[in-house]
Amino acid sequence: MDSIIAYFSTIPSSHRAAILAGGIAFFWLLESVRPMVSFDYRKWHHAGINIFFTLTTIVVNFVLAFVLLMAADYAVAHRFGILHWLPEMNVWLYAILGLLLLDLIGAYLAHWVQHKVAPLWRFHLIHHTDTWIDTTSANRHHPGESVIRFVFTTLGVLVVGAPMWMVFLYQSLSVVFSQFNHANIALPPAVDRLLSWVIVSPDMHKIHHHYKLPYTDSNYGNIFSIWDRLFGTFKVLRKQDIVYGVDTHMAPQEHNSLRNLLGIPFQKKRKATPPESS
Repeated sequence: MDSIIAYFSTIPSSHRAAILAGGIAFFWLLESVRPMVSFDYRKWHHAGINIFFTLTTIVVNFVLAFVLLMAADYAVAHRFGILHWLPEMNVWLYAILGLLLLDLIGAYLAHWVQHKVAPLWRFHLIHHTDTWIDTTSANRHHPGESVIRFVFTTLGVLVVGAPMWMVFLYQSLSVVFSQFNHANIALPPAVDRLLSWVIVSPDMHKIHHHYKLPYTDSNYGNIFSIWDRLFGTFKVLRKQDIVYGVDTHMAPQEHNSLRNLLGIPFQKKRKATPPESS
């Protein structure tokens, strides 16, 4: 564990970029070998839109990185946060507990709030408009949503009392797991179900991208599946019944146009169709 702490305490920006790019490349290739859905789409055009949003997310996180660093330094210097208020524990338990709590606040809570608070949903909606979910969809976030998610991550760092090495480790894992559970890959059903008891598996997360409620408002997790199971937001749907997208923006000129996607948060609100029975 000491080597992991040492590495993520000083991880170069180039290594973090390599984790992001390497994950996309790996799952991109895997999708072509064993796809979950055989899409009829312009893959490079689709990827171009999603990679644009990936780059804007990188810019937002880079510009605001000093805030995250200040939050982590404050928590450690003042022994502020949950990890500092608990009895001393084994370093592995310390790391796992910290990652669980960061995932709860920085991912699950942030995601749940964006679905429940109308002004925030307007920005998160761009992620759900994608009708061809693949690994590039993982970072399809409007720049406004990137700022919102950053705020929740910073809140998580303060509440948890996470040191910076743990923050970098969490962010690296978050990127890879998001690419994994968005990837258009077909795992053996038994393997996927087994994984979903611990982490967010591809089949589990794809349900969240079904185009209608109540499935859109389910399976919010990113790394760990425990939070959906604990808070009653875990749902199951047969993969053959999943239709990607969001019912208010199913037209290609809306979900496959970069210009329109950037403007969606500022357009007139549309009413969703009644929820399906679950």
